[in-house]
Amino acid sequence: MSRERFEELVGEALDDVPNELLSLMNNVVILVEDRPPDGSDDLLGLYEGTALTERGWDYAGVLPDRITIYRMPTLKVCDTEDDVVDEVAITVVHEIAHHFGIDDHRLHELGWG
Repeated sequence: MSRERFEELVGEALDDVPNELLSLMNNVVILVEDRPPDGSDDLLGLYEGTALTERGWDYAGVLPDRITIYRMPTLKVCDTEDDVVDEVAITVVHEIAHHFGIDDHRLHELGWG
């Protein structure tokens, strides 16, 4: 799958996130990269930043948090385009949840692991 098509799927996954939730996101950018910096093939997405639940009165003047969705590891675990659509949607929600302070354990309990 081309990078352009993969980016479209990430955009479509974001379109499916309720506007009420997106409007609460603050100082975060969502990116697509081919691979994680360490070259691993098992990391589908990564949240880097300070979760909203951890920001205090002194949170100011910082670079945006980053949510990165990795194309090649995602394609590696998927057999069809429909699988990619589903996996991208799950990964996008999973990483957005980290922005809101929800940890991996809780996400797995909720079925978004």
